[in-house]
Amino acid sequence: QRLLEAYLARYDEMAQVISREIGAPAKLAHAWQAGLGKRHIEETLRTVEHFPWQRKKGTTLINHEPVGVAALITPWNWPINQIVCKVAPALAAGCTVVLKPSEVSPINAVLFAEIMHAAGVPEGVFNLVNGDGPSVGAALSAHPDVDMVSFTGSTRAGIEIAKLAAPTVKRVHQELGGKSANILLDDVDLEAAVTAGVNACFSNSGQSCNAPTRMLVPASRHDEAVGIALRAAGKHRVGPAGDPATTMGPVVSDVQFGRVQRLI
Repeated sequence: QRLLEAYLARYDEMAQVISREIGAPAKLAHAWQAGLGKRHIEETLRTVEHFPWQRKKGTTLINHEPVGVAALITPWNWPINQIVCKVAPALAAGCTVVLKPSEVSPINAVLFAEIMHAAGVPEGVFNLVNGDGPSVGAALSAHPDVDMVSFTGSTRAGIEIAKLAAPTVKRVHQELGGKSANILLDDVDLEAAVTAGVNACFSNSGQSCNAPTRMLVPASRHDEAVGIALRAAGKHRVGPAGDPATTMGPVVSDVQFGRVQRLI
């Protein structure tokens, strides 16, 4: 509860930091990027009120215990969302955590560490270590004192983490990348579905794991779908993240820009 209060006290600052770091339009950063951090804390609070830490199953007592030290490795595209949805449940379960945020968007994690301090989280319970995956992420994944690794990111990195964690038989939890397909069938309301698909794809500059970035339509309706997509795209305003009229801000980095160009 104190964490939620401390988060709300710096909510606007969190939204501004994320907007500057990754280029998310100001409205999106405030309503969703920072907003999801708040909602994850609230949902954790609701869950722990009713969670059955102990329950009988026949003659067996099932007892939920902290796994121990959890290394949490998070991505840059929805940074505080991923940080809080890992940190809050881990703390609620009684674990200590070591957070390694993405080196691409580290400042919101530093702000979150200040929020944790303001909330009075005991020293050593929450730990922040900045750095990249091949150095810091690899060290955490292999460290004998880490009991669990939670990773959100690419399949390539996920494979390496699993290999590094294997010798110490860590628990490993992963959410790995894919290429999200948006499949529209013959009987769909094409105007509504294509428009919604384009809008969802463009949100957060397309930098979301669930952005429907491949729209598959029946070949017989291809030209119709292209026309609808053009109209939908034309209503978006590309510009600086801080401009209230912007609906699509810049991508996060020159590396990401180059990757997008190659995909096109």
